[in-house]
Amino acid sequence: MSTDTMEPLVLGDAKDDGTAGAERIRGQAPQSAAGRVRLILAHIAVYVAALIFMLPLIYAFFSALKPNGEMFAMPPRLIGSEVRWSNFAEVFEFGPFWTYIGNSLFVAIAGTLVVLFVSTTAGYAFGRLRWRGRDAVFVLFLATLMVPAEVLVIPMFQVMQWFGWVDTFQALIFPFAFTAFGTFLMRQFFRGIPYELEEAARVDGAGAVRTFLRIILPLSTSSIAVLAVFTFMSFWNSYLWPLIVTVDYNAHGTLPVGLASFSGLTGTRWDLQMAASIISMIPTTLLVIILQKHLVKGIAMAGLGGR
Repeated sequence: MSTDTMEPLVLGDAKDDGTAGAERIRGQAPQSAAGRVRLILAHIAVYVAALIFMLPLIYAFFSALKPNGEMFAMPPRLIGSEVRWSNFAEVFEFGPFWTYIGNSLFVAIAGTLVVLFVSTTAGYAFGRLRWRGRDAVFVLFLATLMVPAEVLVIPMFQVMQWFGWVDTFQALIFPFAFTAFGTFLMRQFFRGIPYELEEAARVDGAGAVRTFLRIILPLSTSSIAVLAVFTFMSFWNSYLWPLIVTVDYNAHGTLPVGLASFSGLTGTRWDLQMAASIISMIPTTLLVIILQKHLVKGIAMAGLGGR
């Protein structure tokens, strides 16, 4: 009796499950196709946006290969009447361009190292250590981000005069080594590291410095890479401050200042200036390519501090 009663129910349930499964399969097919279409459209949009952003660079590269007289020819053409690869070699004969590159590399590398040291230590103090007035000091420190760099030019120049650092590499490096951006970035990342790791290190007898060097820094390579790239590019592309604080451009001039030397009373060598601009982009481009994986990971994780 019970068997006859239960058997139709089981068969009925199996039938219902098969129908529901078929309906789910039929319903998922259009959704899967729509998802693929959206994915393809998203890729197309990304490629189109990348091409739009690359068009000025492509035009600048081909303009560097044109004769100077054809830079503003109408109608504009992408490729000139002749391709002059010699423009890239002539850049180094026009002025002390090797000196500009060497000075920029030294200033950018030294400035990046100083910023990394200051930002990591300050970020550790603000993010991991507990001391009275920490949050208030940090808010005051962040308030400096609202002050435009142009407003600080005159006070910083006066300070450099007091120190006797005008027309020196110290003046190009140290005024921008203590920025709140790097400290904020590192603090946010440090706050996302589990406190259990730090407590375990203290149980093993490690102090704050050893914990910072052995635990915190090895876990922060991606965030440090992000800060290093941003800082290097900032020093590399800086123009206003080196232009003001440098007197002997042939000795302490940086690459952005050197690019302006192609303009003079006799006119502007646009072909050489374009070639020099392309050359100046090589170090930063290589740096971004080398640290690409760390950049993606660091940017994704830097904003998760305090979660």
